[in-house]
Amino acid sequence: MIRLEAIPKELRRRLPKLEAGAAIEILTYKRNRGLIITLRGDETYHVREHGYHREEFEAIGQPALIKLVARIAKREFPRSTNVRLYTHAPGEQLLISDQPSIRI
Repeated sequence: MIRLEAIPKELRRRLPKLEAGAAIEILTYKRNRGLIITLRGDETYHVREHGYHREEFEAIGQPALIKLVARIAKREFPRSTNVRLYTHAPGEQLLISDQPSIRI
């Protein structure tokens, strides 16, 4: 768990270590909302937002990505002070599924 305002610093530390296809997942404490950042190629990132909004974005370069993530974080984590941040290897299963959950 990291503080919400530490996301940009943590991304600057983790992004250079990512390999193509790897992902960083940022989730709320309850793990029901968040975003997934996937490295597509050389400095090209795919961002998927899951929660209040379901959108997908492309960002080229680290500064553009960090600015985009800050904007999404304000929308997805309005009352959160801490978030969960996970790094996944290429092909590793993510914690947030694309399939909606079914409640009975």
